[in-house]
This record gives sequence, C-alpha cells and structure tokens, in this order.
Amino acid sequence: MMKDWIKAAGIRAVRTVAQTAVALIGTGMIGMLDVDWVRLISVASLAGIVSLLTSVAGLPELRQEPGEITSEEAERLLDADRIEGQAIKETFTREDYEDAEG
Repeated sequence: MMKDWIKAAGIRAVRTVAQTAVALIGTGMIGMLDVDWVRLISVASLAGIVSLLTSVAGLPELRQEPGEITSEEAERLLDADRIEGQAIKETFTREDYEDAEG
C-alpha cells in the first residue's frame, strides 16, 4: 500500500508542478528570456510540496471499490496459489490422477 501511495502522490505532485509552471508562464511572461525562471521554479516547487502534504490527508486514486483488492493483496494471493499448487503436485502421484479420472 505504501508503494501505491508514494507513486500516486508523486504523480499528483509532478502534475501540480507542471500545471503551476504552465499557469505562471501563461500569465504575461511571453518570451523565454522574459520568464523569471528562479521565481517560476520556486513557486512550482512549493506547489509540489503543498500537493504532497495534501496527499497525506488521503488520495482518492487509492480508494478501493467494494470487492477490489490492492496490488499487495493480489501478490499474496498469487503466491499462496503457487505454494498450494506445488504442495498438491508433491502430494499426488501420476497414479492418483489416473485413479481420480476414472
């Protein structure tokens, strides 16, 4: 779950930084040389930090619908199925399978 949160919060913060930069550039700074890059980077970075802090309160991207499972839960289930399948293979012989079929 922590990996999912870090990924979602990071994506959200990067998008916020990019959107803030675009908004600042579009507010009257016209040419490349007219842009106050230090101020733009400062304000956009602050917006990214605020986005990360806001993400601590919760990310709607990570809310689960009823019946959904997280990636960690899916991994655990797959590992359990592999272990169970291996145990079944080790328990039964070919004759056991042939007897079961018929």
